[in-house]
Amino acid sequence: MDSVPDRVKLPKVSHPLLRGALSWIAALLFVVIWYFAAQMAIDGFFQVKPEDASYGRDLAAHLIIGAILFGIARSLPPFMLAASVLFSALTASNAAKLAILGAPVMPDDFAAARNMLLLLDGWLLLGAVLLVAVPIFLLGWMIAWKHPRAWVGLGLAGVAVSLLVSYPGLVAAELDKRFGNSVWNQPQNYQKRGLPIHLLQETARNLSRRVAPPTEEEVLDALTALNPPSQAGLLKVATKTQPSRNVHLILLESFWDPLLLEASRLSADPIAPAFRQLWAATEQSHLLSPVFGGYTANTEFEVLCGFPVTANNVYFETGLRRDAPCLPQHLVEVGYHSIASHPNAASFWNRVNAYRRIGFETYLADKDFQMDDMNRSFLSDASLYRQILERIGPELSAGRPMLNYVLTYFGHLPYPLNAKRPAVIEAAEGHEVVAAYANTIYYKSRELMAFLERLRETDPDALIVLFGDHLPALTPNFGGYTESGLLAKRRGELKDEMFRTLAETPLIVIDGKRGPVAVGDVPAYQLPALILDLLDDQRPTMLRLAQQAKGEASIRPLPGVHFTLDGDAIRVCRNEERDARACAESTQWIKAVETLRNDLFGGHQHSLREFEIPNDGFREASATPSDSAPERYF
Repeated sequence: MDSVPDRVKLPKVSHPLLRGALSWIAALLFVVIWYFAAQMAIDGFFQVKPEDASYGRDLAAHLIIGAILFGIARSLPPFMLAASVLFSALTASNAAKLAILGAPVMPDDFAAARNMLLLLDGWLLLGAVLLVAVPIFLLGWMIAWKHPRAWVGLGLAGVAVSLLVSYPGLVAAELDKRFGNSVWNQPQNYQKRGLPIHLLQETARNLSRRVAPPTEEEVLDALTALNPPSQAGLLKVATKTQPSRNVHLILLESFWDPLLLEASRLSADPIAPAFRQLWAATEQSHLLSPVFGGYTANTEFEVLCGFPVTANNVYFETGLRRDAPCLPQHLVEVGYHSIASHPNAASFWNRVNAYRRIGFETYLADKDFQMDDMNRSFLSDASLYRQILERIGPELSAGRPMLNYVLTYFGHLPYPLNAKRPAVIEAAEGHEVVAAYANTIYYKSRELMAFLERLRETDPDALIVLFGDHLPALTPNFGGYTESGLLAKRRGELKDEMFRTLAETPLIVIDGKRGPVAVGDVPAYQLPALILDLLDDQRPTMLRLAQQAKGEASIRPLPGVHFTLDGDAIRVCRNEERDARACAESTQWIKAVETLRNDLFGGHQHSLREFEIPNDGFREASATPSDSAPERYF
């Protein structure tokens, strides 16, 4: 009879295939556990998550990426660390952007990451840098560089990327067919796809947009379709009009009326009474901005160059590749000194290159100002205005007219104040961010009116235009607005009138000694033409191409959607309604304007051949598209 051993010894897993299989099971199980923990976290902190029906495909996409990463990893522990950090950084960034700005992460955000870092300082800057640097470092550390399988995996990934770059249109079309696409409702796109598929799909779409610039025939067709409202001063008309009044164009960061947030129950009106009185004299005119909560540069492009931004990217970075006769250049041609002032990093949103291309002769940025009155990292408006007046004062009486463009910096989230600016406005419990914003506006409006009083005394004949660039970002998912019924929690749930609210900021036009004038609700891209009208400048210019005829409904394009205003009546045309009869005319107009914009700012500039540009050498000087420029040229 065989003896029974005292104890049974479990066999060790020694076979390589079995050990490898268990490692793969552990790696993929780790991805599953991380995925559900991450979804619970972003739902709890940001109220952001994919649709219930999308969890399966989103998890599958994460598992595929996890399998690729594990295939090139040295071992299981490095993979677990690197994969969890990479996935967490992307997931948290996407959730934060959705909650704050109402849109998911897009391919252009990666190109703009450097600019966003320039907005931060202290612990926020350190955190943002680590958010980018740590995943990259860990990926490099994770890879089994000496193992052939890692190079095979990297090679296959390279082939996949090459196919995506070579056939982006085909990839985008197939993914659209499989997962759908709504141009105007990007949050819904993310909810239906999940993050990896969303980024792949939008990267393919982004690459597929890089098509050849419009041909001369396409440009002529667009000009014909526009049917400009006034041929005089537009197409090949000679004139001796010489504007000579100074123009002060003041863009106010995140300037809006917080008293509209009724649910916040503000303890007092934050806006200075003098501003209220001045704005009332304009019959409460509004600028219709192309953006919400950020992307100030798109508002800048519109008010300086007269063409709308229609996509969800920063046009200064992605579309403006040519020298073009925008408002600064147009006025320089008759002797104006064009000067831009903004106390931020000079290169933010590619402003060094962009300002040069549109005709600014002088650009004053952070290093040109004394940072003597700081609200955390933001120079106060009071200091900015004082230093600008000290600089331009001698020029105001020197005989040479000036375009003085001022872009304020104070007013960014999280709306910090220094000790000299104590909080004076209170809000209801739970509305602390609204209270912080209201106190910011309290000081912004008063510092503005003090500057305006001095400016009008010094330069009484000047044309002064001031406006907010966009609504402020408050709390996640349009929080701060939803409680007062101004906006809905999701972009896809916005009612028609809410799109108007989304775009409206205060606009004040002071026509010299004539005083404030009522101009109504003006899309930002129509502001240059309005300025030229008030200057009685009828010279040929591209700045009137996007101007609707008097009496026609105003068109405000937004990414993937546009609305028209005819008096108080608003019509919103979403992507799904593009072929609807009511939206056909405005949609055709937008397509024609996009063709001319792409030709003028990134193409061969066929449009300029239809104008008598005063500077005959302008087209020759800008005959070749170029993204190169000196770091500072002023």
